[in-house]
Amino acid sequence: MSATKTTYVEGVGRRKTATARVRLTPATATDISVNGKSLVEYFRNLVHQKDVQSVLGTKDAGIEHYNITAKVLGGGLSSQAEAIRLGIARALVKEKISRRGALKAEGFLKRDARSVERKKFGLRKARKRPAWSKR
Repeated sequence: MSATKTTYVEGVGRRKTATARVRLTPATATDISVNGKSLVEYFRNLVHQKDVQSVLGTKDAGIEHYNITAKVLGGGLSSQAEAIRLGIARALVKEKISRRGALKAEGFLKRDARSVERKKFGLRKARKRPAWSKR
């Protein structure tokens, strides 16, 4: 049994409750797979597909072709797409540090920390109160 050694770079991206582990492997053509499915098959909405691919179109970053594999858990489709985008950007910077300036200028290295506020006792939601009645 011979083990072929493939070199890859890994990056982790998060958004709300979604977590994505992304691996970049150098290839002759760009191919993206998410949870064992192709990008088009997993993200049916064109907006989510473009959101994931937007990092690869960054100018002045010198991005070549990669075989991108992502494992994503939790959250909805939008937050999963944004988590994958952040994971790809982090992996690209890990591979070649000179890309950092171009990716940072485009805002791809920013972690969006907004998440759902927890529900408080005595309230209907996080901040919504029951209707006040005088009597």
